[in-house]
Amino acid sequence: MMKKTVVVALGGNALLRRGEPLEADIQRENIKIAVESIAEIAQHYNVVLVHGNGPQVGLLALQGLEYTKVNPYPLDVLGSETQGMIGYMLMQEFKNRLPELDVSCLLTQMTVDPNDPAFSDPTKPIGPVYEEAEARQLAEKYNWIIKPDGQYFRRVVPSPQPTGIVESAAITKLIESGNLVICTGGGGIPVIKQNGKLTGIEAVIDKDMSAAYLARQLNADALLILTDADAVYTHWGTPQQQAIRATTPQQLSQYQFDEGSMGPKIAASCEFVKQGGQLVGIGALQDGLRILEGKAGTCITKD
Repeated sequence: MMKKTVVVALGGNALLRRGEPLEADIQRENIKIAVESIAEIAQHYNVVLVHGNGPQVGLLALQGLEYTKVNPYPLDVLGSETQGMIGYMLMQEFKNRLPELDVSCLLTQMTVDPNDPAFSDPTKPIGPVYEEAEARQLAEKYNWIIKPDGQYFRRVVPSPQPTGIVESAAITKLIESGNLVICTGGGGIPVIKQNGKLTGIEAVIDKDMSAAYLARQLNADALLILTDADAVYTHWGTPQQQAIRATTPQQLSQYQFDEGSMGPKIAASCEFVKQGGQLVGIGALQDGLRILEGKAGTCITKD
């Protein structure tokens, strides 16, 4: 019997958690935990893995700003660096955990519309979290836009909608040949197509939107969004907060979700289901397989 295909979206904040030092060794330890959960899923599904890169791409940008003898590298180049860095750590850990599994990491470009309204209203948090006073100082120094992220503040950058996957055919071939494929990391490297040529653009695409786009392209059976929350909640962060266990896009449309965290996940999930996807699961990293079985997290279906 053919395995079903699941696109797994792994949050950058699951690899480097809020408030943790942005250290390589800490990221490796978190990746071990992630791989443990995803390896369990890979026993039952063909896994296509998309990872976030918010903390990592922000860190690389900060490091670049400190060395003033060269111009800072643009966000598309930094995004490609995070694909290589995180992809390498994930591939290595998967091979240590499941030596018999073929694992491939594909550097992936994602086309966007240069006229996307996101370029005039940045919402994607990147880099570390700051207390408000420090965030405002850095915003003044580096000409950043900052916005609240929970009780802290973070730099935000444009997050345009994906319009196409440049390496789509290669991803399909790798899946068909039995690979666990790591691709569209960090939402994909944002590029625009002009006069038949691809050019990078200053943005960080939301990895959940890209994962949902990829899942639709692949006709995947399910989309699984693993994050640092164990479910989707109404009234998050208040005494009235309540977990949503089983729901539909129509039911979710009556709630407001934070545009810097859960909002894009809900929007991506609803879009996947509306376009014919069977199931979206959202929840904690360690609950991955149980979410797909409807035993944990939040499950979103058409009806």
